[in-house]
Order: sequence, then structure tokens, then C-alpha cells
Amino acid sequence: MFEDLRDLYQEVIFDHNRNPRNFRVIDPADRKVEGFNPLCGDRLTLYLKMDGDTIKDASFQGSGCAISTASVSLMTEIIKGKTEAEAEALFKTFHEMTTGKDEDIQLEAVGKLAVLAGVREYPARVKCATLAWHTLDAALKNETQSISTE
Repeated sequence: MFEDLRDLYQEVIFDHNRNPRNFRVIDPADRKVEGFNPLCGDRLTLYLKMDGDTIKDASFQGSGCAISTASVSLMTEIIKGKTEAEAEALFKTFHEMTTGKDEDIQLEAVGKLAVLAGVREYPARVKCATLAWHTLDAALKNETQSISTE
């Protein structure tokens, strides 16, 4: 059973890496932040189109490893239609899930993001999975400087 679930999770990650969702530029974007993971070489630019405090659209450009690309692809799908507060809460939950700081996270609560829960077992890959989320956090705070995982 666990092996089947892990295979499914790997397939979702591979699918989002091969066919990233929302891989485009939003022009004009209300918020644009660059993120960089020097350890792995992952680099992305996150674009948000806002409607008040709601994320109307989200997209990205860049390149990175399979985990980084899958994470940002899943993230841009999930945050559309969320308020800034809802997206910030998702960031915190995702960060706790991937860093292993909260062992009691109900994976059902994070939906498709659960496919990235396994990175907690590989500390070198945590920064790959969380790069997009730290970039989102900066965008939500309306910060414009580049974000680095170092």
C-alpha cells in the first residue's frame, strides 16, 4: 500500500516537472519576485495578479530540478482564488510539513501538496521544495528583492 502511494506521488511530481502548470509571464503582474536556490541551482520568477487581497492569477518562469518545478507548479494551481491570508496559512503548513517541524499535519488538509511531504526525509531537497513557497511569502509581503534559500 505505502509503495503504491509513493509511486503515485512520484508520478505526480514527474508530471508537474514535465508539464508545469502556469509556466508563463503575467504581464502586467501586480507582484513579481525572483527566487534562487544556490545549492541546487533552482531559479524562478513568481508573478501574481491580485484582485484586492485575493490572488486572481499566479504563474512562474525559470528552471530547476524536478522537485522545485513540481512544487512551484502545484503551488500556482492551489493559490489561485485564495486570499493573501489563506495563501500565507498554506505557506506555513507546507513549510512545517516539508521541514518535519510538525509531525501531526493532516495530509488531507494540504491536498495535492501532500505529494511533497516525503522531502522531509531528504534534507538537501527541502530547499528545492520550499523555494517557491518562500518566494510566495515575499510576494505576499510585497517584498521585491530576490529570495535565496541560503
